[in-house]
Amino acid sequence: MPTYILLLTLTTEGREAMLEDPESLIRAEAACSTEEIQSLGLYGVLGDYDFVSIVEAPDNEAAARFSLELGVRAGAHITTLPAVPIARFENRRQRQVHGELAGAALDTPHPMRRRPGDGPPPARPMA
Repeated sequence: MPTYILLLTLTTEGREAMLEDPESLIRAEAACSTEEIQSLGLYGVLGDYDFVSIVEAPDNEAAARFSLELGVRAGAHITTLPAVPIARFENRRQRQVHGELAGAALDTPHPMRRRPGDGPPPARPMA
């Protein structure tokens, strides 16, 4: 099932609610959960965001509904990011190397960049 990262920034109202009841966000997330949404974790963080929630949802539409409802219930602005496991990129690259995928490669080399194993650089003419 696809994974989504939700970055939460509390509104003024959300901060006041958290101050009065520190578990209000946990209850808001539980109230938004359905059989199709699986919460993998809720974390308080430092920096530009106040909290990070990680969920699994069947599709973008379900994740968007969950994110919208959580934002309303928790008093938060939420940025929702679909997360793609990095192993999928590596699997795709391996299939490309073996000629199993057609189309553009994920790691198309720049003509001026050298890679390990390219051999020695071309000789420069003496001036």
